[in-house]
Amino acid sequence: MTMRSPSTQPHKSLDSEPSWQIKLLYDGKCPLCLREVNFLQKRDAGRGLVAFVDIADDGYNPAAHGGIDFETAMGRIHAVLPDGTVIKNVEVFRRVYETLGMGWVYAATKWPVIGPIVDKLYGIWADWRLALTGRPNLATIIAERNQRIECKSEERCHMSQG
Repeated sequence: MTMRSPSTQPHKSLDSEPSWQIKLLYDGKCPLCLREVNFLQKRDAGRGLVAFVDIADDGYNPAAHGGIDFETAMGRIHAVLPDGTVIKNVEVFRRVYETLGMGWVYAATKWPVIGPIVDKLYGIWADWRLALTGRPNLATIIAERNQRIECKSEERCHMSQG
């Protein structure tokens, strides 16, 4: 058995806290979502405060991201905190913006009257997001994704049948 010298020891143990403060799950095929993520990544400026996870990637693994499955993540925005807590909806935006030092942008959404209104408006937006961005409905997106994943796992695809 070989012992490592202190300089080659890993800096973090496997059970240590991650370097990010919030893990944002986003739809990488949504043009408006991508604009927001690009803006947030610039504000993060490589600090790694926010971990950006593209749920539209066929390799997305719910177990590694708070157990949030693809369909659930597509319905509403979600984030995972370092302790494993899952948050969703406008609370995600509040926390990400606070993490990046821009909490003032969403501060008013904590107020008793404004918060519920903003939450309701976000719910309406989330329900119509796919149609408003010119994408198919969620059932179609899920079916196409499942077909792609099945194709990859079988290492073959049938472009057309019959």
